[in-house]
Amino acid sequence: MPDSIPAPFLSSVMAIEPAWIDYNGHLNVAYYNVLFDRAIDEFYLPLGLGPDYLAATKHSTMVVESHVRYLREVHIDAPLRITAQLIGYDAKRFHVYEELLHATEGWVSATCETMTVHVDMTAKKVAPFPETVMAAFARMQAAHAALPVPAAVGRRIAMPQKP
Repeated sequence: MPDSIPAPFLSSVMAIEPAWIDYNGHLNVAYYNVLFDRAIDEFYLPLGLGPDYLAATKHSTMVVESHVRYLREVHIDAPLRITAQLIGYDAKRFHVYEELLHATEGWVSATCETMTVHVDMTAKKVAPFPETVMAAFARMQAAHAALPVPAAVGRRIAMPQKP
């Protein structure tokens, strides 16, 4: 695990695959989740999570709640990056906020907020993280503590109230 944790985490540049473009000519909503998920795979590396962790421990993670906001459409030729910020964690779960950015122009296309749990894949039950992962979360939380909590964190879906 690297000594320095970026704040926020920044994914590699990603490209939209042609099959992901819908009949409206922009990225289909389902594939925003694919991009966010690919970025989380990179985010896991400094935490010591991912496929190698699963193979070694028979434990993994599963998203139990997600909230995606679509702010600006993206098209086939747009280079994309995702930032991720650890909002909080405890012994069995963690809360992350991500933003999908145009990689060269910097504007935000979408946001994703997730709650993820740690799962013993043999027992199929939520389980505590090992101390090594908890220590990595503590390092990441310390690095991300300097960041403001994004205004979109904790938003809910609701119909506007009429006066």
